[in-house]
Amino acid sequence: MTDLHATAAGPHSGSFLVAALYHFARFDQCETMRAPLQALCDDNGVKGTLLLAHEGINGTIAGPDEGIARVLAYLRALPGFANLEHKESRASKMPFLRMKVRLKKEIVTMGVENIDPNKIVGTYVEPKDWNDLISDPETIVIDTRNDYETAIGIFKGAVDPKTKTFREFPDWVKNNTGLHNKPKIAMYCTGGIRCEKATAFMKEQGFDEVYHLKGGILKYLETVPEEESLWEGACFVFDERVSVTHGLKEGDHKLCHACREPITPDVRLSPKFEEGVSCPHCYDTRTEADRDRYRQRQLQIELARKRGAKHLGS
Repeated sequence: MTDLHATAAGPHSGSFLVAALYHFARFDQCETMRAPLQALCDDNGVKGTLLLAHEGINGTIAGPDEGIARVLAYLRALPGFANLEHKESRASKMPFLRMKVRLKKEIVTMGVENIDPNKIVGTYVEPKDWNDLISDPETIVIDTRNDYETAIGIFKGAVDPKTKTFREFPDWVKNNTGLHNKPKIAMYCTGGIRCEKATAFMKEQGFDEVYHLKGGILKYLETVPEEESLWEGACFVFDERVSVTHGLKEGDHKLCHACREPITPDVRLSPKFEEGVSCPHCYDTRTEADRDRYRQRQLQIELARKRGAKHLGS
């Protein structure tokens, strides 16, 4: 974990500190915490999303260093959250439009009852040890993220389930009997939270040696030198940066605002790409009426930009 008060420099340069966090703990008072947490974030110039549920907290926030420090200190003072960890990166501009604190049934939605990472979970593997594990021929490496995330980056040799949502993951496991062919299962995701539930589920399904990357892809990209890395591509992030690369540098992906798919500079050269309107991923699934509607929205976004304001539909 880096120093909240360190000056921004090198690959971490940027005016805004971004903190990705999650913690599983019994959180009976989550309903009463929503309003004061929203107010604290608003008062400190912090934006992003925090999800609260009786099983814990999850989210990503961004803002000035001091504001992020105050929010994290507040969260760690809650009963059961003293050991909450977070991962830091930098953004050159505020990557969120607003602050949202939401109440949820699950902080990461798997849809399987009675999966509790506080009771059963896989073995954590530090980023420095990850390469050895996934290079072992006795290991099956599984990416637990969704298809639009894996499309822009994945660990070398990893299995891509090509799921649309995390809810599909349990059925994918049950339908892939080949996962029993090797003794070790190594799993990873963006920041680690999905693997908490995914490895717990795998253990419940009878898999014995189940491992997951501590801190997720973000911690790996932050700490493992690029020349030693087995990561290929960029890592999708859920904010306006869209992707990050080695050293947590901002990637060159943008979002298509019609279908929310990440797109590369090469894709933006396609005749099917129109800013805010369409891209090759969605062009053939949208009607001309859809595109006309998107053009009107894009026009409003551009007018707001000229006024120096942000359009909430952007």
